[in-house]
Amino acid sequence: MSAVRRRLPDEVRAAAVRAWLSFSLTLVALTVAVLASYAHSRLLPLSLFGMGLGVFGTVWSLLEILISRQIAAQRRRGPNSASPLDGSRERRRRPADGRAPLRG
Repeated sequence: MSAVRRRLPDEVRAAAVRAWLSFSLTLVALTVAVLASYAHSRLLPLSLFGMGLGVFGTVWSLLEILISRQIAAQRRRGPNSASPLDGSRERRRRPADGRAPLRG
């Protein structure tokens, strides 16, 4: 049996695509930097700068994924939920008679 997977919201998928693109461009810049250092080329400072920008962009995109997932989860829960666990699967179960348990 296959498990049913919920589709990611559009903004989360777009952020994930940007993260993968930024990560792949960072890897390309890393490859160029390694080859330029072996060849003692003038491209080394430029590729190191590009790699730094790529690392910054990748971290920014990962933070964007986390934030957009939180926003999508809040949107799914609804505007009047008092607790972060209100819309989750692990809800507290009340006793069968509907009264709150005694604390003592």
